[in-house]
Amino acid sequence: MNLPFKMNVLLLLLNMNLFASCTSGPAIPIPIVQDPILETMEQTQTIDTATFGEGCFWCVEASYQQLKGVISVKSGYSGGHIKNPTYKEVCNGTTGHAEVCQVVYDPSVISYADLLEVFWATHDPTTLNRQGNDIGTQYRSVIFFHNDAQKQIAESYKAKLEASESFSAPIVTEISPYSTFYEAEDYHQNYYNENGEQPYCRMVIKPKLDKFQKVFKDKIKH
Repeated sequence: MNLPFKMNVLLLLLNMNLFASCTSGPAIPIPIVQDPILETMEQTQTIDTATFGEGCFWCVEASYQQLKGVISVKSGYSGGHIKNPTYKEVCNGTTGHAEVCQVVYDPSVISYADLLEVFWATHDPTTLNRQGNDIGTQYRSVIFFHNDAQKQIAESYKAKLEASESFSAPIVTEISPYSTFYEAEDYHQNYYNENGEQPYCRMVIKPKLDKFQKVFKDKIKH
C-alpha cells in the first residue's frame, strides 16, 4: 500500500538525546507517516486506543500523559501467556508479557500517526529485548495494533524509517495483534505525577520529560 510520506524532520532531536523510556541513547529524526484510510476511520470515532511497549512503563506513561488529545494512560502488561500477571512475575521474564502503556485518545485532536511519531522518538527500537540497563523480553519494543488500519500504518511507518535509514541499526520493533491488557498494580499508575520527588523521578524521568516537552511543544498540554 502506497501511503503519503511526509518527511517532517524533528531537528531538535539530533542534539537532545530524547529517549523518554528509562534509558538513554542517540536521538534520531523521525519522519511522519500519514494514512488517509486511518484518518478517515478516526474521524468517525470519538475515542480510540493504542498500546505500546517501549521499556519501563513509568517513563512511557509520563510522556504520553503530556499530549493533547490523550484522555488516559494506563501502565500494564500485554502479549504474554499468563493471566493476571504480577509485576514480580513479569520481571522474571517468563510470562511472555511486555511492559506496556494503554493510551486512550481522541482522534479528532491527536491521530494514531502522531502517537507513532512519539513512539519512535522516545525509545530505542533497535535494541532487542532491551532498553538501556533494562534487559529482558518484558522490555521489548512492541506495537500491539487494535485493528487492520493501525497494523497497516505501523508497518508502513516502520518500513519508511528503515528505508530512510533514520537509525544506524535495524529496527527490531514487534508489531503484533492486541489481545488482552492486564492493568499493573496501583502503585505503578500515574507514577511520575505521584512520586515526582523520588530520586529516580528527579534524576531520570524529569530530564527526559523536559526534553520531550521542547521537542513536542506543539503537541503537549498547557
